[in-house]
Order: sequence, then structure tokens, then C-alpha cells
Amino acid sequence: MEEADIVVVGGGSGGAAVAGRLAQDPRLSVTVIEPGGRNTGWRTTMPGAIPFQTAATNWAYQTVPQSGLNGRRGFQPRGRGLGGSSAINAMLYIRGHPTDYDAWASLGCMGWAYDDVLPWFRRTESNTRGADAWHGGEGPLWVSDQSHVQPASHAFVAAAASLQIPVNADFNGATQDGVGLYQVTQKDGERWTSARAYLTRRPNLHLLTGTTVERVLFDGDRAWGVACSRDGQRHVVRARGGVVLAGGAFGTPQLLMLSGIGPARHLVDHGIAVKVARAAVGADLQDHIDYTASFDCDAPGLLGRSLKGQLAGVAAMAQWFRRRTGPMTTPFAEAGGFLRTLPDVPAPDVQLHFVISVVEDHGRAKVAGHGYSCHVCVLRPESRGTVRLADGDVLSAPVIDPAFLTDPADMATMMRGVRAMYRILEAPAMRALGGRDRNPIDHADDDALERLIRARADTVYHPVGTARMGSDADAVCTPRLAVRGVDRLWIADASVMPRLIGGNTNAPTIMIGERCADFIAADLR
Repeated sequence: MEEADIVVVGGGSGGAAVAGRLAQDPRLSVTVIEPGGRNTGWRTTMPGAIPFQTAATNWAYQTVPQSGLNGRRGFQPRGRGLGGSSAINAMLYIRGHPTDYDAWASLGCMGWAYDDVLPWFRRTESNTRGADAWHGGEGPLWVSDQSHVQPASHAFVAAAASLQIPVNADFNGATQDGVGLYQVTQKDGERWTSARAYLTRRPNLHLLTGTTVERVLFDGDRAWGVACSRDGQRHVVRARGGVVLAGGAFGTPQLLMLSGIGPARHLVDHGIAVKVARAAVGADLQDHIDYTASFDCDAPGLLGRSLKGQLAGVAAMAQWFRRRTGPMTTPFAEAGGFLRTLPDVPAPDVQLHFVISVVEDHGRAKVAGHGYSCHVCVLRPESRGTVRLADGDVLSAPVIDPAFLTDPADMATMMRGVRAMYRILEAPAMRALGGRDRNPIDHADDDALERLIRARADTVYHPVGTARMGSDADAVCTPRLAVRGVDRLWIADASVMPRLIGGNTNAPTIMIGERCADFIAADLR
């Protein structure tokens, strides 16, 4: 039996942050248990290697058939290995809008208003622009300006500016509105995952990779360890101080349910003894529904499948291996922005990601030629889904149902967002690139636009909410991230978000991990 003071289940964005911060106290021993590998190869350190991910780094989940998407199954990539999804994502550093966190506080998550979380965001960050009122300069998470931006991305920003949309150099600063180039979690031309930021070598920090946690173990109501398997052998890891779950919006509710915490009838149906009946476990799934417009285009710098493109790609990879510079530092989604599609909304309600390649079926479809794409997502969807168990085996993928576009308000926002996006894509600076729309329709035709959205929309990879925090008795965990109904069990990932934030979720998840470490340290004193 292995032992530690704190056992962290999952080495992703939140798990790495909570483990790394706790391990700064030399009096505490911390063990991180991660089913994937260490993610130290070029596929995760080279920023432009996103298309080269394999089953070793991506769980590649699928949803159940979605009625709002014409019965299609959605794709749900999730990072596997240390760093979690920060090892395979587009590296965009976005925190959300201040009103998102003020809304959390109004829902009973005291201590999570924007003024409360801003110091924690600053603490996590080492921004290459330096510290200021919004940014940190000495944190473990490196945030950088892009070093090699393609002309098409600049054209996108210019096109928006020509429509009087403000150009915003800092989406995490004084205002979120506008368009611009994204900052990225990179350092010196390499992807900077949460694992690289926080899981530094320490004598009191133990990393167990290739190990799957099967359930949390309890003595009465107190979590005292986990049962896990590695190389076909079953093990127990004791946690003298407690257990932290950080498996993400899919993995954490799955493990809670396998451990007897969740919707009672669902657990009984799978032969699992109910320890704590909690209907909110696996409920309230929220995700950013996203529509992608794709254009064929031969403008310089755009990526694609051709002999010329392959030769350029080989040269770009060689440059990156030699100097960590050049086109392979790209996040692909180089530019984007935040727009309000109605004048009276308190914050931007759609987000744009401009991508320097054609994206069909999440980039899995092999498209000949070169081009660009633009995503638009609904930032605060009303649709709510679920995560459920397929069976009692932790190795079985969870049953994921985001219920995309089941609330009519989401389709209305999406349609406004698509039209706003096309106004930018049809502005002179973009038309000058000579792009050819792969899915041309009359965007003024409501029926045609709705059909196109339902035929093509899917996630932009931001699931949250399946183990929400709150002050109410139904909440899965308290605002101090302690699971209700048991002792010495905490959660440190995006599943605790009571509402989806207006932006990419990696930076907020790391902030949650930082705060969880602080709560645990106080609880252990």
C-alpha cells in the first residue's frame, strides 16, 4: 500500500495546479494518479502538433445522438496524460468575463466573485508583457504573445475593425469586447501545459502515471484513499489527509458515481451501493455549442493538404526542432474575439475563433487544398445535459449527453452569431484573400441557416458543471470545493463551475485548482 498526505486523481489543468501548490509545503506528501502518460514528447510540446494527437493523449469521447444536431453524435476530445486538455488544446489564454464570476457569487458561491478570483488569476500567471492590474508576472503558467502570426489572421482583425468593431489587445484586461490576436500558454516557442507549470520535481511529489483510479475508499464518511489498477495489478493508495478529484467534467462525475455518490436510482440500476444520494452529480452539463464556417483559399500562410503544403510543413517542423520558432508555434486559432449580438446583454454572448486551416469534423476529415475557418460559439447556453455511467466499469466511457440546441434560446443566439461572423468574413479585407465558402447559403433565410447549423454545429471543447459548487443542499460541493455528505474529499476541475464562463475554460480551471489547494491547506491546519 502506497501512502501520501493528499492523493490527487487526475493530472490535468486543475489537478496539476492543486498538486503543485500543495507540494510547495515540504511537510506535505502529494501523489498524483493519472491514467495517461507524462506527455513530454513533441506531440505535446510542439504547439502546431495539435492534428497529430493519438489515443495516448486524447480520450476522444463521443456523445449520445443529439436531437438538436439531427441525431448526430458529437465529438468530445479530452486530454489524457499529465497536463490533461492543456496538453492538446489550442493554448488560448482566456479567463471569461467579470460578470461570469459575479453570477457565481449570486448563485451562492460566496468568495467567487470577480474581485475574489482576479488575484488568483494573477497569481497563476507569468505574462511576457509583465505584471499590471490584471496580469501576473511571476506565476508558474507562462502566457505569451504569438510569435508567428499568419497574414490571414491580421486580415480578419482588419476586416472586423473596418466594421467599427474595436480591436482589443487584451481580452483579459479592462474589457473583453472586440477582436484581436489571442495570447497563448507558451514559453519560448513550446506549449506550456499545467503539468509543466506546476508539477516540478520535488521530493514530496509523486507522479503515478499509467494508473487508473477505480473508486474512492471511505471509512465511514471519511475518504481515506483510492483503489486503482496499474499494469493489470490492483493497488490501494492511502490518503492520510484526503483525496482530490480532478478528472474533469466527465471523469469526476463518473468516479463519484462509481464511488456511490450520485443519483440514487441510477447507481442502484448499475449495482452500486448508494453512499450519498446527490442528483446533481452528472447533471447540469453545459458546453459551448459551436458553428464552423470553412473556406477554400490559396492565400499565403494558410495550412492544408497539398504537395506544397507538405513540403512547407516539413520545413516548419525542422525549424521548430532547431530553434523553437516559426509556423509550428501556431495555436491555429490565432485571432478571434467577443461580440454582443444584442445591444442590452451585459457581456459578449458569442466568441469567434479564426483558424488558419479548413476545419471539417474537428479537423478529422481529410480536405484537399488550403483554406481558413471561423468558429462562432454561444457563450452562455441555456441547454443542460448529463453525464451518466454506461456500466460499473471505470474503463467504460461515460455516457455524455450535452443536449445541444435543445433550448430554443441557444439557436436564436447562434443564428445571430453566425450572421455577425459572416459580416466580418465578407468585409473587404477578408474578401481580398479570395476565399470560397464551402457551405454557401442565404444567411438571411432563417430556415436555411437553422438547417445548416444543425447539420454542422458541435462542441468547441468546454464542458463544465457536472459536480457544481454552491451553498444549497443540492450542490455537489461547497464553495470551498469540499464534497457534501463526506469528509476529506475535494474537487478541483471544471465540473465545479455552476455556470459556464464566457470564454475558453483552461485558465479558469487552473485558477480553481490553485484555490482548491489553498482551501485544503487551511482545512488541514
